Amino acid sequence: MPSPLTLVIFGASGDLTGRKLIPALYSLKVKGFLPPEARIVGVARTHFSDDEFRAQMHDKSKEFAEHFDEAKWSDFASRLHYVATDVTAPGGMKPLDGWFTANEGAGGARRLFYLSVAPELYPQLGTILGEAGFNQENGGFRRIVIEKPFGHDLESAKELNATLHRHWREDQLYRIDHYLGKETVQNILVFRFANTLFEPLWNYQYIDHVQITVAEKVTVGKRAKYYDGSGVLRDMIQNHLLSILTMVAMDDPTRFTAENLRNEKLKVLNSILTPTNKTAAKCVAVGQYDGYHKEPGVPADSRTPTYGAVRLQVENRRWHGVPFYLRSGKGLAARYSEVMIQFRCPSHLLFPLPPGQQLQCNRVTIVLQPNEGIQLNFQTKVPEVDGVSLQPRDLSFDYKEAYHEEALPEAYERLILDAIQGDASLFMRSDEIERAWEIVDPIIAATQRPEAPAPETYPIGSQGPKCADALFPPEGGGWQPIK
Repeated sequence: MPSPLTLVIFGASGDLTGRKLIPALYSLKVKGFLPPEARIVGVARTHFSDDEFRAQMHDKSKEFAEHFDEAKWSDFASRLHYVATDVTAPGGMKPLDGWFTANEGAGGARRLFYLSVAPELYPQLGTILGEAGFNQENGGFRRIVIEKPFGHDLESAKELNATLHRHWREDQLYRIDHYLGKETVQNILVFRFANTLFEPLWNYQYIDHVQITVAEKVTVGKRAKYYDGSGVLRDMIQNHLLSILTMVAMDDPTRFTAENLRNEKLKVLNSILTPTNKTAAKCVAVGQYDGYHKEPGVPADSRTPTYGAVRLQVENRRWHGVPFYLRSGKGLAARYSEVMIQFRCPSHLLFPLPPGQQLQCNRVTIVLQPNEGIQLNFQTKVPEVDGVSLQPRDLSFDYKEAYHEEALPEAYERLILDAIQGDASLFMRSDEIERAWEIVDPIIAATQRPEAPAPETYPIGSQGPKCADALFPPEGGGWQPIK
């Protein structure tokens, strides 16, 4: 018989648990990926019995899980348990320790601790777990999953890493970035390294620039108080978009292992030119959507950006001189995420263009959400007798059309399963986190200096602030429209 497997979710009464974590675990069970010996223990201060916790998770999963089925839920719900305690209080771990003693038996249990709590509790909870001996691998693994944000800047990220490393080895720490769990983000590596067609062109000789966009139609809403202390540069650029950039720009590892993959990602981050005090202001543009100051909890004089655009340079042999443009914002024209690879134009065009018309050069667009797929844009001849007219067309691959019988798994499904299996490929290593902050910190500082211009106001439902266009050279083509 396999040893007991226990997934402990701290902060189990919070929104993330009901909206993402339990529905993901339910889906893993339905698909046959959740080990049959696995049990889930929710831990929070709210007083629930097991049945009350199951009833609450039932309603959440019915709302958020794909293909919810009452009979299958009933089987899954028997795995759900609950321990009511304040783990930060003296003796707060004793009820959980008692549950382990009563339910895991004498064998070497495997435990995965998930910190679905406020970020300020990460160091305290990691320390409490370590001091209680829950980091000791007595016959089974001990792993801890930490949600973002991991630090507020470089100094706080280093401090958090140092605190966790006092009790946890690096290989026990799983810093989660749910964007890396998206099927289409992982497909970037397959697209590049499993196809002869594209990888030889994936360099400065053929690529003009790269655009990475994560656009949101919604405003900050109820998250305004939290968001105002973070802003888009910390909330999106520092972790999500930089992570995607590393997947686009990395070289192929010699073997596909977690350490090799993360080594190659770190090489990319180390190749990015760290902005200086002088250059940082020239590589960033920020904006605020109209009405942001009226959101509950936002100060009237807040300069927190809800839109951010950054230009970065990856200075190595593959990418010398190729700019990477990253942008993200709220209150924009549409919700979508994509990576657009803009290729260079032919050095000599045989076919004359009409006056005033510019050639649209080839591009590859990897759509991460919501209509996941890949588009290859190329020139075609318009069927006419008189002369040659060019028109760009798309060759498209759509995930839902190709795999209509298979629903794309939620990011948390993949990441939780990887953490159970001990595959850290899609999780952030400590040096990767700290290097990302080294890059972004000077950019954030440039937007906060007294002499820096205030974020430019842009209308809700628009393309964002006009100031972002200045990041492109005059002949650079500009941003892809948010559509």
